[in-house]
Amino acid sequence: MTRGLLVSLSFIALLLTGCAKKSVEIETPQTQSQTTQASEVKEGEGIKTIGGMEEQSSEEAKLKKMKMIESEAKKIYFDFDKYNIRPDQVPNVEYDAKLFNLEDAKEFKIKVEGNCDEWGSDEYNYALGLKRAKSVKEALAARGVDPTRMSVISYGESNPVCTEHTKECWAKNRRVEFELIP
Repeated sequence: MTRGLLVSLSFIALLLTGCAKKSVEIETPQTQSQTTQASEVKEGEGIKTIGGMEEQSSEEAKLKKMKMIESEAKKIYFDFDKYNIRPDQVPNVEYDAKLFNLEDAKEFKIKVEGNCDEWGSDEYNYALGLKRAKSVKEALAARGVDPTRMSVISYGESNPVCTEHTKECWAKNRRVEFELIP
């Protein structure tokens, strides 16, 4: 069993480090600024798409595209002790659905992350964060995002964006965010 595992891992390592598609060239900063193409940003219904990354390796281009799409996603905020999507957050859900349905985004999986404020027990907040994440996943799926691309996770109250003890701060922590996975 151990030998089979070792052979499998060796084969995977060989595949991952095998043939490179493009040789890496090191240029001086003076010539690099002349030859490097900036990524082209196109507008489509208010959502940015990415193209023109010929000078980067495919892995670097993929990560850059992933981070750009991730930064464009809008957070979904919730009322205290609720997991239903507020009417004022529906446009954000629709925007995110369009964003995640772009061709550039379809190669990535989506981690839907539920978060809570500090009120309630750890267990309760974990469960509430999970319900919030599931609620957003269902809303995105209803708008055409492939549910098999999405996974849900709850951070409960352990991932605050604001640590002050005010109503405004607590409201910022009651949210769903997205992380793209290659």
